Amino acid sequence: MSTSAGITEKVRVAARLMRGDRAVVEGMLAAGIEFYAGYPITPANDIARWLSEELPQQGSIFIQMEDEISSLAAVLGASLTGLKSATATSGPGFSLMQEHIGYAAIAEIPCVIIDVQRTGPSTGRPTQPSQGDVMQSRWGTHGDHPIIVLCPSSVLESYTLAIRAFNLAERYRTPVILLMDEVIAHMREKVRLPLPEAEIYSRPKVTTPPQGYRPYSNDWGDVPPMASFGDGYRYNITGLFHDESGFYTADLAKINTWLERLFGKIDQHLDDIVQVQTEDVENASVVVVSYGAAARSARYAVKQAQENGVAAGMVKLLTLWPFPEAVIRQLAPKIKRFVVVEMNRGQIQLEVERVAGGKAEVVGVNRMDGEMVEPGEILKVIEE
Repeated sequence: MSTSAGITEKVRVAARLMRGDRAVVEGMLAAGIEFYAGYPITPANDIARWLSEELPQQGSIFIQMEDEISSLAAVLGASLTGLKSATATSGPGFSLMQEHIGYAAIAEIPCVIIDVQRTGPSTGRPTQPSQGDVMQSRWGTHGDHPIIVLCPSSVLESYTLAIRAFNLAERYRTPVILLMDEVIAHMREKVRLPLPEAEIYSRPKVTTPPQGYRPYSNDWGDVPPMASFGDGYRYNITGLFHDESGFYTADLAKINTWLERLFGKIDQHLDDIVQVQTEDVENASVVVVSYGAAARSARYAVKQAQENGVAAGMVKLLTLWPFPEAVIRQLAPKIKRFVVVEMNRGQIQLEVERVAGGKAEVVGVNRMDGEMVEPGEILKVIEE
């Protein structure tokens, strides 16, 4: 069995001042998106609007579906034909997509789902920011399943993580969620694009004859290559537990062998998947952990604390799931306190507490009313 993988690079027009949602679009285009299906929803509308203009110009497909359920279904179908595919939504639409996210995970269909979070639940405050979908992005679909979730905190990261989302989806044959928030989507920053060092990963092509192809065979290693429908390959796709041919099985040995590979393709490549940024943690007694828009307030508060003589450092999470356990586990015995800053009731704080295991105090600074966490709120907790 053999495969071939291509690394290509696409050049986009440089931009000086750009919004986060536009940077996501530029990243998607640079990554080689070929199919987008979506349904309008605040505050993710502009992603679809810009792609509706850009994709037809390059011979790719944009389609507005009747709802979010059909949007992700169309994305999965397009991906099975070999197209790099994505959709974008916000909280209520993200809720509707959960069944198909589970289907993509169990059937190992690469795709990218962008969730521009807003205040909820339900309609909430649709134009205001939130980070309330963190746990839903991990556990929203029923059953145990692997998932990758990325989270930008700047316009530039919106671009780079959009590219990374496609690369990881194609490399590990899995759905990848880009979890933004309204602030990052709508803020403007000066950026210079494209980044010449950005690598674009294309899924491997299957070179074995169709009659010998098994889409879930462990013989390929952690990630079996996915043949594209329309290229002469016909195989079964199901949301049921299946054998290496894709058909339902109740054979426990086959089920457990497949499950080990399904989770192992993520768990055994954490060094490639998980990204964090640390700042001044080596001699810190207090470490602030944050992500997304909240990380911007957190970093400002850390700098103020340092000016006030506090040994403070920061961990910014770019990957939320799989949770970056290694950095928390390494720091916990060396510091007095983690301060977890987020725009929810403490969803990542729970993970920090779990991994720290009582070796360091863990406190949260939280807002869930649709307003940003202010640096002064964070500074007060750092200096307590």
